Amino acid sequence: MLTEAVARGRSPVKHLNLAALTLLFAGSIAAAQTPGRLLVLHRGWEVQSSAEVTAAPEVVSRLGFSTAGWLPVTVPSTAFNAEVVNHRVPDPDYGINLRQAPGVEYKIGRNFTHDEIPADSPYAAPWWFRTEFSLPAADAHKTIWLDFHGINYRANIWLNGHEIATQKQARGTFRRFEFNVTGVAHAGRNALAVEVYAPRERDLAITFVDWNPMPPDKDMGLWQKVFIRTSGPVAIRHAWVRTKLDLPSLNVAHLTVSATLVNATGHTQRGALRGSAAGHRFERVITLAPHSSQIVSVPIEVRHPALWWPNGMGQPTLHPLRLTFSIGGKLSDHSSQMFGMDEITARKNAQGSEQFYINGQKVFVRGGGWTPDMLLRDGPAKWTNDFRYARLLGLNTIRLEGKLSDDAFFNLADRYGILIMAGWCCCDHWEEWPRWKSDEGLISTESLHDQAQRLRGHASVLVWLDGSDNPPPAHVEEAYLDVLHQLDWPKPILSSASAKPAQFSGASGVKMTGPYSYVPPVYWLADPEHGGARGFNTETSPGAAIPPIASLKRFIPPDHLWTSQGPNDPYWLFHAGSGNFTTLNRYLKPLEARYGPITNLQDFEWKSQATAYAGERAMFEAFGRRQGEATGIIQWMLDNGWPSLIWHLYDYYLRPGAGFYGVERANESLHIQYSKFDRAISVVNHTLRRSPGLNATAIVADLAGRTIYTHSAPVQVGPESDADLWTLPPFPGTVFLELKLLSAKGKLVSRNFYWLSNKPDVLNQKAGTWFYTPESQYADFTALDHLPRAHVVTYAAIFKGSDHKNVRVVNKGSTVALLVHLQVVNSKTGRELLPVWWQDNYISLLPGESETIAVDFLVAQLHGAAPALRVDGWNLGAQR
Repeated sequence: MLTEAVARGRSPVKHLNLAALTLLFAGSIAAAQTPGRLLVLHRGWEVQSSAEVTAAPEVVSRLGFSTAGWLPVTVPSTAFNAEVVNHRVPDPDYGINLRQAPGVEYKIGRNFTHDEIPADSPYAAPWWFRTEFSLPAADAHKTIWLDFHGINYRANIWLNGHEIATQKQARGTFRRFEFNVTGVAHAGRNALAVEVYAPRERDLAITFVDWNPMPPDKDMGLWQKVFIRTSGPVAIRHAWVRTKLDLPSLNVAHLTVSATLVNATGHTQRGALRGSAAGHRFERVITLAPHSSQIVSVPIEVRHPALWWPNGMGQPTLHPLRLTFSIGGKLSDHSSQMFGMDEITARKNAQGSEQFYINGQKVFVRGGGWTPDMLLRDGPAKWTNDFRYARLLGLNTIRLEGKLSDDAFFNLADRYGILIMAGWCCCDHWEEWPRWKSDEGLISTESLHDQAQRLRGHASVLVWLDGSDNPPPAHVEEAYLDVLHQLDWPKPILSSASAKPAQFSGASGVKMTGPYSYVPPVYWLADPEHGGARGFNTETSPGAAIPPIASLKRFIPPDHLWTSQGPNDPYWLFHAGSGNFTTLNRYLKPLEARYGPITNLQDFEWKSQATAYAGERAMFEAFGRRQGEATGIIQWMLDNGWPSLIWHLYDYYLRPGAGFYGVERANESLHIQYSKFDRAISVVNHTLRRSPGLNATAIVADLAGRTIYTHSAPVQVGPESDADLWTLPPFPGTVFLELKLLSAKGKLVSRNFYWLSNKPDVLNQKAGTWFYTPESQYADFTALDHLPRAHVVTYAAIFKGSDHKNVRVVNKGSTVALLVHLQVVNSKTGRELLPVWWQDNYISLLPGESETIAVDFLVAQLHGAAPALRVDGWNLGAQR
């Protein structure tokens, strides 16, 4: 047993009552750092409920223990996931299977976080996670460390029959633990057994709020890496680089390289710390007292640095940081990782809104809220797709509300140039401060320490948020700020993601005013006081996001795919949100009022895709047009943790819908756009460069495809600004508007396409709530139901074995081709290749027009078959 717990690993290492066994309650140990030898314990685990295990822990954790009947699994994993992958329970993503899972007794729409796990649930008891691993003979005389990057929620940890930590010591979802197991681990085979307990109602754990349901085990398990690593007498930990720039010249970067040296022995150790950062070498001689740790900092000056920039502002340049520590000429430990040189600051603008700066330049934050899989099953492959999609969307930011993922996630953010807003979650015990006892206060600050310690060196981290929907009370915020100050936190800090002033730090400069349910495109400029285009809206959305039919078929059973209840079928609504979002009524009423009654599944899909395209585009276009007065916009959300009908830009299966391409269009570097609020045609420049010599053209066509209006004008627009060009006159009925922006050489820079009604959407703001604003009058697009069939021809070119394709789409008919949807499919199976990165999609063309579109996909998904093209659309015939 431990004789005493060590707070945050800042004190000298304490001894256990086992010889040479010590514990460090460590913060970040970046996976990219590879001291000595690293053995990730990923495969070979088995799990079982402790209710089924009668043996004592010291027996379970010894070699020779029989695991007959246990479930094989890889780690990271949760207990419920182990049952899913071993087919002990049906796929919880499909239909209403989750409701049939043992332990699911909470009401539909209820946030299970606020309830205790039922006493008769299989997850009320702790579950054992057990594995065996081998160490080579060469490790016999090394220091051996055992690391846990994420235990949800508490655990008793045993190795080779010895107790390493109790559940009172190893607790906290966002804590990180490192144990010196020298003398317990040995060369040859070893047995590790971890008895994991699920979060209780008053634990600071993980919740999905109203995004998706909670699994019955509350994600109990080992949810991040477990690994063994070795070193000599002294280990290198927590290496990072802080950057200060000469502004505004950017000619010199003043770096501070820091690392913690840990003496794991009972003897004084003297050695040489050598390193290089961005090619600059250094050396320091360091003496460490027995069982002590020391932070070593080295200043470096880099002239004409290659800086790290987020997507849309430059290249996310990364540099190597390499450290070694040697004693008497013998290597004790080494560390290697990548870092970016950037300096992020923030201050409030004239309107009191938080304005972020990177390397001295204003950054207009455009992002989405990210969530992991409901069972925490995703990993680097999924995250890579997330970041590639974010870049394609023209986003520069992802917000994490309490879902602080593996180190690999943040390494990918650095690599792809996507800023990260990191912080705690809302709507669970993290924000129930009046109910906190001393334990919660300690775990909250320890969790913040461990997370901030690993995040501070990532160039991509934009800001830390101490709260989400609410700022913490003064004593909690002060404790948080003390932790961040002790860690030399280099990034801005917000008290919360809402406009509620904090008792300690005052105004936040951001807002969280919704909406979260459907609002029409006109909303975003008509209502800047609430969710519209003013300030920094940290989470907002035009509401439901109905996946394409191919995705619906993957999670809704055939006999419920389209019934007399349509999308109000209970199997559908189970995949809506929770809380206030268990119904689609606030979406369906305006959908049918604007586009006409829903007649079948295909009709519903196309009306939903049209709604999503126009709605998502309008939100980002409004904030872009008001940049300066508006400083940031976070779409709620980017992705889903399970198959969902709401809040995403691409669905659970990585299939983008029309809303995705509306955002991609809105976030072009140079973008021409139209506002239904004031009928203004504008050009928005998201770049740092002035753009003179442009020419804008507007063409209006009627439903028959005849041109009834054209107008052109020269354009020049400054960096990070917008220019209103002219006001479009009104037209009777329903018409189409095409906008084009050309360079001085006549090259197409931006293209945009709208369907317009002479009947405006009118907001009923008096009846509005925090999550939506209803309408007293709806725009009329019902004439689109009778749009003549279009004749579209496609031509594709691809190099053999390439993952890149160019597709030329030609409208050879006399009518408008609306929302032409392109898919790359496997020619043998007909299955769409996902993920897929289209330069544009759901395109609309006037008669005689064409567009060439680039697409990238994963050749491996073809399995030797040829890629083929599938095309459908609003008015391409039998599809509707």
